[in-house]
Amino acid sequence: MTVQPIKLKSDRDKMKKALHGRNQLLFTLGISFGLRVSDLLTIRVGDVRGKHLLKLREGKTGKTKEIRINSHLQKQLSKVKGFDDDYLFASRKGDNKPITRTQSYRILNEAAERAGIKERIGSVGCHSLRKSHGWMLYEQGLDITRIMRALNHSSQDVTLSYIGVEQDEIDEAIEAIVV
Repeated sequence: MTVQPIKLKSDRDKMKKALHGRNQLLFTLGISFGLRVSDLLTIRVGDVRGKHLLKLREGKTGKTKEIRINSHLQKQLSKVKGFDDDYLFASRKGDNKPITRTQSYRILNEAAERAGIKERIGSVGCHSLRKSHGWMLYEQGLDITRIMRALNHSSQDVTLSYIGVEQDEIDEAIEAIVV
Protein backbone atom coordinates (compact mmCIF):
# COMPACT_ATOMS: atom_id res chain seq x y z
CA MET A 1 0.00 0.00 0.00
CA THR A 2 1.40 3.37 -1.04
CA VAL A 3 0.86 6.30 1.28
CA GLN A 4 0.33 9.80 -0.04
CA PRO A 5 1.82 13.19 0.81
CA ILE A 6 -0.50 15.62 2.53
CA LYS A 7 -0.38 18.37 -0.08
CA LEU A 8 -2.90 20.91 1.16
CA LYS A 9 -1.99 23.18 4.08
CA SER A 10 -5.60 22.96 5.27
CA ASP A 11 -5.25 19.16 5.49
CA ARG A 12 -1.97 19.46 7.38
CA ASP A 13 -3.67 21.88 9.78
CA LYS A 14 -6.55 19.42 10.28
CA MET A 15 -4.05 16.65 11.02
CA LYS A 16 -2.27 18.82 13.55
CA LYS A 17 -5.57 19.58 15.30
CA ALA A 18 -6.45 15.87 15.37
CA LEU A 19 -3.26 15.15 17.32
CA HIS A 20 -2.09 16.22 20.78
CA GLY A 21 1.12 16.31 22.81
CA ARG A 22 3.95 14.16 21.53
CA ASN A 23 1.77 12.72 18.77
CA GLN A 24 1.35 16.22 17.38
CA LEU A 25 5.11 16.72 17.74
CA LEU A 26 5.69 13.48 15.80
CA PHE A 27 3.63 14.89 12.95
CA THR A 28 5.24 18.35 13.09
CA LEU A 29 8.83 17.10 13.23
CA GLY A 30 8.16 14.42 10.62
CA ILE A 31 6.93 16.99 8.13
CA SER A 32 9.56 19.57 9.08
CA PHE A 33 12.61 17.29 9.08
CA GLY A 34 11.68 14.93 6.23
CA LEU A 35 13.30 11.96 7.97
CA ARG A 36 12.29 8.36 7.57
CA VAL A 37 10.19 7.34 10.57
CA SER A 38 12.85 4.82 11.61
CA ASP A 39 15.29 7.74 12.02
CA LEU A 40 12.70 10.08 13.55
CA LEU A 41 11.95 7.56 16.30
CA THR A 42 15.63 7.37 17.34
CA ILE A 43 15.76 11.05 18.32
CA ARG A 44 16.32 11.62 22.01
CA VAL A 45 15.23 14.64 24.05
CA GLY A 46 18.83 15.85 24.41
CA ASP A 47 19.34 15.75 20.63
CA VAL A 48 16.89 18.60 20.11
CA ARG A 49 16.18 20.48 23.32
CA GLY A 50 17.94 23.85 23.28
CA LYS A 51 19.60 23.04 19.95
CA HIS A 52 19.64 24.81 16.61
CA LEU A 53 20.91 21.79 14.69
CA LEU A 54 19.99 18.10 14.78
CA LYS A 55 22.79 15.75 13.80
CA LEU A 56 22.09 12.08 13.19
CA ARG A 57 23.21 9.12 11.14
CA GLU A 58 20.50 7.85 8.80
CA GLY A 59 19.79 4.18 9.32
CA LYS A 60 19.11 3.33 5.68
CA THR A 61 21.98 5.21 4.05
CA GLY A 62 24.48 5.41 6.91
CA LYS A 63 25.02 9.05 5.95
CA THR A 64 25.31 11.78 8.57
CA LYS A 65 22.55 14.31 8.24
CA GLU A 66 22.36 17.78 9.76
CA ILE A 67 18.97 19.44 10.02
CA ARG A 68 18.44 23.02 11.07
CA ILE A 69 15.83 23.42 13.82
CA ASN A 70 13.91 26.62 13.11
CA SER A 71 12.76 28.98 15.88
CA HIS A 72 9.14 27.74 15.69
CA LEU A 73 10.24 24.14 16.33
CA GLN A 74 12.72 25.24 19.01
CA LYS A 75 9.82 26.83 20.89
CA GLN A 76 7.80 23.59 20.69
CA LEU A 77 10.77 21.46 21.69
CA SER A 78 11.56 23.65 24.70
CA LYS A 79 8.32 22.41 26.29
CA VAL A 80 9.31 18.74 26.06
CA LYS A 81 9.79 17.10 29.43
CA GLY A 82 12.16 14.28 30.19
CA PHE A 83 15.84 13.49 30.57
CA ASP A 84 18.29 14.10 27.75
CA ASP A 85 18.72 10.39 27.07
CA ASP A 86 14.96 9.68 26.96
CA TYR A 87 13.53 8.99 23.53
CA LEU A 88 11.51 11.92 22.24
CA PHE A 89 8.74 9.49 21.26
CA ALA A 90 9.11 7.06 24.14
CA SER A 91 7.01 3.93 24.43
CA ARG A 92 4.59 3.88 27.35
CA LYS A 93 5.66 0.32 28.18
CA GLY A 94 8.48 1.63 30.37
CA ASP A 95 11.06 -0.38 28.43
CA ASN A 96 13.24 2.64 27.56
CA LYS A 97 12.48 2.25 23.84
CA PRO A 98 10.77 4.50 21.33
CA ILE A 99 7.30 3.77 20.01
CA THR A 100 7.29 1.32 17.14
CA ARG A 101 6.81 2.08 13.46
CA THR A 102 3.49 0.26 13.72
CA GLN A 103 2.36 2.48 16.58
CA SER A 104 3.39 5.62 14.72
CA TYR A 105 1.45 4.39 11.67
CA ARG A 106 -1.64 3.85 13.84
CA ILE A 107 -1.30 7.32 15.39
CA LEU A 108 -1.11 9.02 11.98
CA ASN A 109 -3.71 6.87 10.24
CA GLU A 110 -6.27 7.37 13.03
CA ALA A 111 -5.57 11.12 13.04
CA ALA A 112 -6.20 11.25 9.28
CA GLU A 113 -9.51 9.51 9.90
CA ARG A 114 -10.47 11.99 12.67
CA ALA A 115 -9.33 14.91 10.51
CA GLY A 116 -11.58 13.74 7.68
CA ILE A 117 -8.83 13.73 5.06
CA LYS A 118 -8.27 10.01 4.57
CA GLU A 119 -11.17 9.47 2.17
CA ARG A 120 -10.01 12.26 -0.13
CA ILE A 121 -6.25 11.75 -0.26
CA GLY A 122 -6.05 8.01 0.33
CA SER A 123 -3.78 6.15 2.67
CA VAL A 124 -1.85 8.20 5.23
CA GLY A 125 1.04 6.73 7.17
CA CYS A 126 4.55 7.34 8.45
CA HIS A 127 6.04 7.91 5.03
CA SER A 128 3.36 10.53 4.31
CA LEU A 129 5.36 12.85 6.58
CA ARG A 130 8.55 12.51 4.51
CA LYS A 131 6.62 12.80 1.26
CA SER A 132 4.79 15.87 2.57
CA HIS A 133 8.14 17.44 3.47
CA GLY A 134 9.32 16.97 -0.11
CA TRP A 135 6.02 18.32 -1.46
CA MET A 136 6.25 21.43 0.73
CA LEU A 137 9.79 22.12 -0.53
CA TYR A 138 8.53 21.72 -4.09
CA GLU A 139 5.57 23.99 -3.38
CA GLN A 140 7.92 26.67 -2.05
CA GLY A 141 9.77 26.61 -5.36
CA LEU A 142 12.89 24.74 -4.31
CA ASP A 143 14.67 23.29 -7.31
CA ILE A 144 13.85 19.59 -7.82
CA THR A 145 17.55 18.64 -7.80
CA ARG A 146 17.89 20.09 -4.29
CA ILE A 147 14.77 18.24 -3.11
CA MET A 148 16.23 15.09 -4.67
CA ARG A 149 19.43 15.64 -2.69
CA ALA A 150 17.52 16.37 0.55
CA LEU A 151 15.61 13.08 0.20
CA ASN A 152 18.70 11.13 -1.00
CA HIS A 153 17.02 10.08 -4.24
CA SER A 154 18.93 8.89 -7.29
CA SER A 155 16.88 10.70 -9.94
CA GLN A 156 14.52 13.60 -10.45
CA ASP A 157 11.86 11.25 -11.79
CA VAL A 158 11.92 9.27 -8.55
CA THR A 159 11.57 12.48 -6.53
CA LEU A 160 8.70 13.85 -8.63
CA SER A 161 6.81 10.57 -8.35
CA TYR A 162 7.62 10.27 -4.64
CA ILE A 163 6.21 13.68 -3.73
CA GLY A 164 3.14 13.12 -5.88
CA VAL A 165 3.73 15.49 -8.78
CA GLU A 166 1.27 14.16 -11.31
CA GLN A 167 1.23 14.71 -15.05
CA ASP A 168 -1.99 16.76 -14.84
CA GLU A 169 -0.25 19.19 -12.45
CA ILE A 170 2.65 19.52 -14.88
CA ASP A 171 0.23 20.06 -17.78
CA GLU A 172 -1.67 22.68 -15.76
CA ALA A 173 1.56 24.55 -14.99
CA ILE A 174 2.58 24.48 -18.64
CA GLU A 175 -0.86 25.74 -19.67
CA ALA A 176 -0.43 28.71 -17.32
CA ILE A 177 2.77 29.88 -19.01
CA VAL A 178 2.22 33.12 -20.87
CA VAL A 179 5.06 34.50 -22.97
